[in-house]
Amino acid sequence: MLNLNKRGARMQTTFNLLAGSGVLFITLLTSHLSHAHGGAVRASYVLTEKQKLERLQIPVLYHDPETGLAVTYGTDQITTRLSADSHLGGSCAGYQALEEGADPLAILRETQQVFRLHDRLARLPMLPRPIETDPEIEAAISQVSEAHLRSSVEWLMSYGTRFNKGSTPNRHVDDLKTKLQQMTAGSKLKTAINVISHRSTKQNSLHLRVEGSERPNEIVVLGAHLDSISGGGWGGGGGSAPGADDNASGSSNLIEALRILLTQNKAPARTLDFFWYAGEESGLLGSGEIAQDYKAKGADVVGVLQLDMTLFPGEGELVIGNVTDYTNAWLRDYFTRINDAYLHARIVEDRCGYACSDHASWHRQGYAAFVPFESTTKTMNPDIHTSRDVISNRSSFTHMAAFSKIALIFAMDFGNSTQRPPNAL
Repeated sequence: MLNLNKRGARMQTTFNLLAGSGVLFITLLTSHLSHAHGGAVRASYVLTEKQKLERLQIPVLYHDPETGLAVTYGTDQITTRLSADSHLGGSCAGYQALEEGADPLAILRETQQVFRLHDRLARLPMLPRPIETDPEIEAAISQVSEAHLRSSVEWLMSYGTRFNKGSTPNRHVDDLKTKLQQMTAGSKLKTAINVISHRSTKQNSLHLRVEGSERPNEIVVLGAHLDSISGGGWGGGGGSAPGADDNASGSSNLIEALRILLTQNKAPARTLDFFWYAGEESGLLGSGEIAQDYKAKGADVVGVLQLDMTLFPGEGELVIGNVTDYTNAWLRDYFTRINDAYLHARIVEDRCGYACSDHASWHRQGYAAFVPFESTTKTMNPDIHTSRDVISNRSSFTHMAAFSKIALIFAMDFGNSTQRPPNAL
């Protein structure tokens, strides 16, 4: 339980001057939730796992023993080290940037309450309906084109970098908006395209809505981050970051699923919100603001799919990871059922740690999410976040195509369902 009694908290302060870093770290080690100062501090903070901070000797300003999460300062030096460590450990950002002016103590308290509810709901019996194959869905997924997927990945790679802190952070965003406008022009479905500006980054996110035909207030989210990063970019320098796998692949999966969906004669019953997020690599910036705004508006988001890295079959072709941490058990079970009905891939469970992709933003706000992944984190693409993240002989567009099929099935099956996972809202 969070202990807010500062008098009762035992505190030990240690000072570590890291060799060559020039940064004085003040690490606060407490048996309970603690803070370095007696009053509120207006600064930039990030949320991550306490074990990671302690291992890297980064200051723990607050921590919650129940969730294992902690808050530290969001300086360039600290976020650079967190990103580098996450990459070496087989995941992306590994931290979530908190909103400007946020009270980190309140964030931890709210996060604990939401995660408690997630855990309680996860213990309920799983009751997704048995999945029976639908001829319309089978026809739709048969149209997924490996050639189209390759073309989209090559197009996104051609920008050299899609870094959210780069000199032209929105060139590819604007061009994708134009592409989406062209795609929707002849569709019978009611669609709207929005560019979402952010408080935390100059890069924009893209949002395309397919309005539900029967229950438009029920929202199904399909997301992927559009930005890329290289090792030199963690501290703000940028560099060559073609990002073929991370994450031109997941972004292209959504483009391809949408292409086929737009040919349907009728929209699903529920509204579909497609997102191409900004600034995931810098702390889930775009998705963090979007999920927070949806929560503030009381939006009825019934399920979230996140696609992040789908091109590298590290465990073998059509062996797909099913991320078990910071995701919803009902949707994970639903994923295995649609796989049994349509895909017949081999599903392997895996953990990726807190804030390894944008699903964590939705999870933190109490929404149900799931993440099919290209492999396990131990066998994922070793070349992400480098100039070597390009299409190679280790890439598989057959493997990648399965993820566009997952997105289509989720949109057409779950989008027409009356069932929903147990949700924190």
